[in-house]
Amino acid sequence: MQTCISCGMPLENQTDIGAEMEKGSACIHCVNADGTLKSCGEIFEGGVAFFLSTGVEDRTLAERITRKNMKLQPAWQDGACDCLQGDEATEEEFQAALEKL
Repeated sequence: MQTCISCGMPLENQTDIGAEMEKGSACIHCVNADGTLKSCGEIFEGGVAFFLSTGVEDRTLAERITRKNMKLQPAWQDGACDCLQGDEATEEEFQAALEKL
């Protein structure tokens, strides 16, 4: 299944795709109205909010999960974003968060 190059969201339907980028498709949540990819900081904050909404109760853990997830995505492979610097979730924490989805 195709996933968003920015956040990893499954792109199950054509309506899930917000824009086609050089590295692949980005979801509707990760692109601006003009079709450009949102900033790393915006995607990071959106990811934190998403994981908090799934039952992760601690913001610090949600940040670590988001950081690990984003570093796996093609859009952020260069690691140049300040928000991606810092501690990441352990593999166990990450898998536990993904199981809630």
